Order: sequence, then structure tokens, then C-alpha cells
Amino acid sequence: MFDKDYDVTFSLKRLWIFLAVGMVLSFGVLLFFGAEIYRLKPPIPDMVVSDNGDIIYTKDDIEEGQNVWQSLGGMQQGSVWGHGSYVAPDWSTDWLHREALALLDVYHRDRVGSGYTPPSDEQRAFLQVLIEDEMRRNRYNPANETITISDDRAIAVRQVEDHFTRLFSSYDNIDGQNLRDDYAFPPNILITPDQAQKLSAFFFWTSWSSVTNRPDDTISYTSNWPHEPLVGNQPTGAAFIWTIVSILLLLGCAGALCFYYVRQYDLWRERIVPEGGAATKNPLANAKLTPSMRATAKYFWVVVALMVAQVALGILTAHYAVEGQDLYGIPLAEFIPYSISRTWHTQLAVFWIATAWLGTGLFMAPLLSGKDPAYQTLGVNFLWLCLIIIVVGSFAGEWLGVNQFFSRTMNFWFGHQGYEYVDLGRFWQIFLFIGLLLWTGLVLRALYPALKGGHNRSLIALTLLSAVAIGLLYGAGLLWGQNTHISVMEYWRWWVVHLWVEGVFEVFATAIIALIFVNLKLLRASTAAVAVIFATIIFMAGGVLGTFHHLYWSGTPIGVLALGAVFSALEVVPLLVIGFEAYQTHKLEQNTQWINHYKWPLNFFASVLFWNLVGAGLLGFFINPPLALYYMQGLNSTPAHGHAAMFGVYGLLGIGLMLFCLRSLIPDNRWSDKWLQQAFWGLNIGLAMMLGLSLIPQGIYQAYISFTESYWLARAPETIHGPVMTALVWARVPGDIVFSWGIFSIVMFMYRAYFGQPVNEKEQTAKA
Repeated sequence: MFDKDYDVTFSLKRLWIFLAVGMVLSFGVLLFFGAEIYRLKPPIPDMVVSDNGDIIYTKDDIEEGQNVWQSLGGMQQGSVWGHGSYVAPDWSTDWLHREALALLDVYHRDRVGSGYTPPSDEQRAFLQVLIEDEMRRNRYNPANETITISDDRAIAVRQVEDHFTRLFSSYDNIDGQNLRDDYAFPPNILITPDQAQKLSAFFFWTSWSSVTNRPDDTISYTSNWPHEPLVGNQPTGAAFIWTIVSILLLLGCAGALCFYYVRQYDLWRERIVPEGGAATKNPLANAKLTPSMRATAKYFWVVVALMVAQVALGILTAHYAVEGQDLYGIPLAEFIPYSISRTWHTQLAVFWIATAWLGTGLFMAPLLSGKDPAYQTLGVNFLWLCLIIIVVGSFAGEWLGVNQFFSRTMNFWFGHQGYEYVDLGRFWQIFLFIGLLLWTGLVLRALYPALKGGHNRSLIALTLLSAVAIGLLYGAGLLWGQNTHISVMEYWRWWVVHLWVEGVFEVFATAIIALIFVNLKLLRASTAAVAVIFATIIFMAGGVLGTFHHLYWSGTPIGVLALGAVFSALEVVPLLVIGFEAYQTHKLEQNTQWINHYKWPLNFFASVLFWNLVGAGLLGFFINPPLALYYMQGLNSTPAHGHAAMFGVYGLLGIGLMLFCLRSLIPDNRWSDKWLQQAFWGLNIGLAMMLGLSLIPQGIYQAYISFTESYWLARAPETIHGPVMTALVWARVPGDIVFSWGIFSIVMFMYRAYFGQPVNEKEQTAKA
């Protein structure tokens, strides 16, 4: 194969076959192991009883407790099994640690009588053996669906329940600590003691799943996560083995891809430029702007508005990590508590990035086909109105839900589902799903005539397929219900967060960018088609089953860990040839003078290559291997990767696509390169400072504590609000200021373009 030219080995027909077969196999395996997750998930018992027959909790308690947790913000107020936010504890870990300490105390008192003295090291070691045996032994009876615990453990459970009842249903300090402030709880939202008891039932069950061995096995339902030496939770042998395999696979596949890439590079270099040579003037200078294309401008105004709101809420959310409930003494949490500010911050990231990409699709489709179908402008305007209603309505519902204005069922449908990135109520989810299907229809009907054009057919076909996938794949978020098992919910949630956001949207963007370069006559259509489909095959080969790396510790079988480790390593492989892509993109831009017309959109595209390598590649693989994620899931290494990948890749790509569309919508005499220059450098430098000065050091510091002590301590208020973490949170302020200036510059660019005075020549030609 290596002796043949790439266009012989990878003809378009063969590539389409590879892509189709690969998708069928990948999704087949994904669905098969989804069925395994359904089959092997941790059981929710009908009852939890003590040896003397006392009923501790019922299934209804556990399921209602899950609903209570969701109504408080769920993953936006602490985490469960490592998924969620970072100021409050991981509740399953916190319960596990507190229960182990309480049981240690009960055992010790039983052995020394009423005259209590702290256990010696030898006594503590002996008692820990007893605790490990008690808590790891699986006493679930599938015949009557009952979990039985010892009477001593029942006492410990009631003690921990009392702690959580006081924490969630009163304003009292607990053990001399103002934990509600440390955890950034809403200052004026309490639940009833009965609701707190049910919430405790849910936390107990998640903790029980974390420590209890699977039947006929020596590892827990969550593969011994979290790291907790008190109960014998240590990394499994599988975590070590599959971490090593993933690293070896990464090195081997990276070497093979780089060898083949370099081997074929001379041929690629000769065939990149169009057959007739690169364009000597802007091919789109006289492109017809249809009414629907002009109507997309309002989408980009929404993008900028949502971007500003997201950054403001991000600053507030970060500040809650040091003041808990205030902003420089202002009790802002009484109106926008942490759980709401973080909900809106993460949701806005998805909303504005998706809106930028949706607007781009609606702009590009008529540009490529040359005309508007009937009523296209009406559809574009109607969809925009729907998006506004969804954003405002879902945000209002989330605020009302967290403030306990809804019943549990109403909260599920119209309030806050409590699941990160898909927090919006089910009604709003369905509304958004219908909106995405409408967008898919608008793009398809406008782009379909371009399929008859000939040389761009493969690229346009891939764009159409990815548009259909964007519309349909979001529907995976509708496949869980109000009381769905959390392991099953997590499986479908990551279909949305990973496959929808990180998968098909990226394929759509890659195809659109290739079409942009082809239509600018800087890139040969046949070469672009081969490159994009080949890249899609490689990316999706790792990306589909790489979904499982999010599910290592979510009550899933070991097969999920193995597949997630292997295929998430493959996701990194294509990123290692980004240097070639960056160099070739730079060469394309230097070939002609008129390309300066698109300088800043192209600069944003180029920055995406850098952040793809750093954010998705380096920081992603830093935490993705099982052994790394065992210690680091839910620490600040996660938002370091999240910010670098979400904004650095998808956000900057969205801005670049938006600017490309606006380049045709905004006259030259209102286009200010000066403000775009400041936006470009402000956003990139600010993001780098935020990561390097704050988030990455925080993640490393917490990881060290998790390695050497326990995961509980890495998330405990003693660490989160200790001097090191507090200093590192404040250290992000300079980066936030620079980043905010970048956002302000985009706002000023839009204002000057639509409302300001015409710009002078100097502003139009700012250098990178």
C-alpha cells in the first residue's frame, strides 16, 4: 500500500466504502456495549435493610433522591462519580469517606467501650480490614432485590445521613465549618428534612456502587473508583494494562500515520493547488447575496451577545470558588447562585458555538448553490426566533427549578435536569431537537442543487450527511427519562456531548472549511474531498468508540474501559500531523495578495489547529488514559482540557466561520481589522494565560493530593479553599482580563461594522 499513490490507494469510491463500513462497525460496537451497560449497571434495590430487619432506604427513596439532586442543579453543584462541577465535593466520594470514618468510629467504640480514645496505628489498620470486608462484600440479593448491611454499618449510615440532612436543610454550621459557603450553595435555598433524607438515599446508593464488589469479582461496580485507601479502593489491574496498551497504540499509529503522510507529501503538495492554478483575484467578490444569506446576520449578533454573557458568567462562577456566595462582598448568589451561573455558563458555550455553526450552514448553502429555495428566508427568520425562545425559556426554567418553584416532574420537563451540558428541561430539549431538524431541512433544500455541480459533489455530500447527523444525533438526549438509572443516562448523555458536539459538528465544520478553500480556488476539489473523507475516517474511527473514555467509572463493565482507552488514544493520532496542515495553510495564504481580504477568518482557523493539538491532544491525552483519569476525573485538569478544547477549538472555529460569512455581509469600509487583531490576540493569549497560570497548576496540585492521599481530600474544602488553590484561582485574573478584552474587541468590531463610522485604511489592514 505504501508503494502506491494515495489517490490510487484511497480513491473516492473506496474512501466512501471505508467510511460507511467504519461507521456501521463503530456504532454497532457502541450500541452493543450500551446494551451491556443496561445489563450490568449497578442494581437499584427495592430495599436497603439492616441485619435486624430495619428498613434503611427504599427504591422510591433512591429515585426520588436522584430527582431532588437534579432539582438542586445536579452536576452543577458538586459531582457524582466524578462528573459535574468542582467547588462542592463529589457526593458519592464524600459519602463513602464519611461512612468509612463513621464505621471506623463505631467499630472502635464497640471494642474499647464508652471511654473513647483515638485508635492507635495498629488498631486503625486492623479496623480498616474489618471496614473493607464489610463495605466491599456484596450482599445484594437479586431474588428479592434487597441490599443487606450490618447493624454497625446502619448506625454509620444514619450518622452520615444526619450530616447531609443538616447540610441541605438548615443554615447551621457543621462541625465548626460553614460548609454551605465553602460549597458555594445558594444562600436562600433549602430543602425539607424529608427531601434531604431521600437525597441521602441516592448518595448512599452511588457510594455503595463505588465500593461494593461486583458478583464473583474483586472490583467494584465503578471499577474501584474513587481512590479511597480507607476501603481498599485502588486502581484495578485493567486500568494499568489498558493505559499501557493505549500509549503503545498511540505511538505505533502515530508513527505509521506520520510515515505515510511524509511518504505521500510530495504528491499532495503538487496536487493541492487547483488544476488551473490558484486564483489571482477573489472568486467570491461578486457572489450574489440572497435574502436568506443576509438574514443570517442576526444569528451572528446573537452569537456575540451570548458570548459576552457566557464570559461574564464564567468570571462570576470562577469567583465563587474563593468567596462562595459573594462577588467582592456583593451577595450576588441570592439571585444567581453558583449552580445557576455555572449552568448558564456551560449552556451558553454550547448555544453560541452551535448558533455560529448553524448560521454558517444557512449562509453557505445558498452561496454554494447560487440561489434561495422558496420561503428560505422565512425559514431562517423563524428558526432564529425559535432559538431565542429556547435560550430565554430554558434559562428561566432552570432558575425556577433550582429555586424550587417546580414539582419534581415539572422540573424534569421545564426546569433543570441536572445533567451537565444537557441541563435544560425535557420540553426545551424537544423544542431544540425540532429546531435542529428544521435547520437540517433548510440546509438540505438549499444545498441539494449544488450536488448537480460535479467536482464538489463528495464534499457537498459529506456536508449534507453531517448536517443530517447534527439534526438527528441530538435526539439521543431524549432517550432517558425522569427516573432513568444514572449509568444509562450517562451513556446517552455522552452521545450528545461527545458524538454531537465533538463528532459530527467537527465533520461538518471540516467539510465547510474545505468547501471554503475550494470555492476560493486555493484548493483542488478532488484533493480536498480525499483529504476530508480520509480525515473523517481516522477521526471517527477513534471518536465514536472514544466516547467510552467518559464512562470508565460510571458503573460500566471493564470492556467499556478497554475500548475507551484504546480508541481515545486513536483520537489523538490525527492531531500529530497538524504541523503539516498549519504549514500548508500558511502557504496557501501566502500565494495570493487578495487572500488578505479573509486574513482574520483564516487566522482564527489557523489558531484552531494549535488549540486542537494542545487542548484536545496534549491536555486531552493527559487525563484520558484509565490510570490518569482514575486519579484526575473531576479535578481542575478537566476544565483545563475543557476550556482549551471547547473554546480553543470549537469556539475559535465558530468565530472564524462567523467572520468568513460576515466578510461578505459587511462592506469593506466598515470592516475593521484593528479590532479583529486585538480580538484574535486577546482571546488566544488570554486563554493561554488562564490555562498556564491557573487551571493546569490547580489540576496538577489536586492530582498530587489524589495520588498520595485520596480523591476525597483532593476535592475537600481543606484543599479547594486552602492557600495554594485560592492563590491559583486568583492567578487567573490577568488571563481573564486579557481574554475579556478579546471579547470586547469582537463587540466593538460588530458595533463599528453596523453602527459606527466608516473605518480608515489603517484599520482595514492591521497585521497579524
